[in-house]
Amino acid sequence: MQQQSPRGAISNFYGLGIAPALLAVLDRMNFRLPTPIQVRAIPVAIEGKDLVGIAQTGTGKTLAFGIPMLQLLAQTKKRGLVILPTRELALQVEESLRKLGKDLGARTAVLIGGTSMMPQIRELRTNPHILVGTPGRITDHLNQKTLRLDDVGILVLDEADRMLDMGFLPQVKKILNVLPRDRQTMLFSATMPEGIMRIAASSMRLPVRVEIAPTGTTVDKVSQELFIVPREQKGTLLKKLLFDHRGSALVFTRTKYGAKKVTRQLRSEGIKAAEIHSNRSLNQRKEALEGFKSGRYRVLVATDIASRGIDVVGIEMVLNYDLPSTSEDYVHRIGRTARAGAKGHAVTFATPLQQREVRAIERLIRKQLLVKQLPELPRVAFVPSFAHRRDRFRPRKRDFGRRSGNYGASPARNFTQRSR
Repeated sequence: MQQQSPRGAISNFYGLGIAPALLAVLDRMNFRLPTPIQVRAIPVAIEGKDLVGIAQTGTGKTLAFGIPMLQLLAQTKKRGLVILPTRELALQVEESLRKLGKDLGARTAVLIGGTSMMPQIRELRTNPHILVGTPGRITDHLNQKTLRLDDVGILVLDEADRMLDMGFLPQVKKILNVLPRDRQTMLFSATMPEGIMRIAASSMRLPVRVEIAPTGTTVDKVSQELFIVPREQKGTLLKKLLFDHRGSALVFTRTKYGAKKVTRQLRSEGIKAAEIHSNRSLNQRKEALEGFKSGRYRVLVATDIASRGIDVVGIEMVLNYDLPSTSEDYVHRIGRTARAGAKGHAVTFATPLQQREVRAIERLIRKQLLVKQLPELPRVAFVPSFAHRRDRFRPRKRDFGRRSGNYGASPARNFTQRSR
């Protein structure tokens, strides 16, 4: 794989090889200063080379592949295909590409689940220039023979690490098998494990790797804090933090049930909150996201379906009520704040038995999370559960002081030695 050499600082989009018509569109849309990933990726992509772009979330990857795609498609009779892991992300990318290509006469279509296929079939009959969709719905159309991809000249896999993991891999392979071999392929993500990189490289031709920051790097303007809190006190601590921080907040839970429960608890305290997860219909998810953007809801409670599907400028705090299932998802979660150059704040809750999970996150982001002193909280009655009974049988070496009842104080090798 080729490694692109660094470029000097560029103060505008001129000099990147962008056509005058597209430069005029960018100027009308008030895009003045390209981000580092745009500066490095756009010239390579415009040359038609295969590309792997690694950059933190919120750094403008959509324009990094959207501008070259629109420019190259205007010169050919081929189409572009953008594949993404979630419906929300597909809708946002399609909206961005539609606005960017409107004055150029480019037509787009979005292919996602949760909606009827008939409107999508009607859109496909208009022969759109760019298709944006999720793997499941794209394969649905292929199976029903309502979609052909033999004229695709440019393929983009956004959030490629998730796209190519074991959950999506069979669908992505099926799509790759029906695409022309003579195509340009671009992959973009904030994290790119080596195993996924090997799978991706097998379907690319001498890809250029454009790495703005090492995989797992978090945005510098996000302050990160960690609270060691017993499971039964999470809800109380969440409410206190939300009352102390009056801005918008995105709260992540690991399960759909957890998101529903937390939303219900917040509403009972008079906090305007909405939930977004895979059990909600597409219309319900749209309403929750739009309500969060407009300020109708101050708090959005979500599972990891939203860690790569929410592009909202102005989220002041991301709160990990539950640790994510993978360390990489931590990077994507906290990337929902501090977007477009703004500052942001990320708070994470961990139980005293989750030392290994926290260490894995710290290894990935190459920094220690600042452990904050747990504030005085009202006592909550302990309700036994299967999860708590299971915790009793975990190995003692992972115990942070639970048996002593002294959460987060000693022993010596525990989190609070680093607290301030």
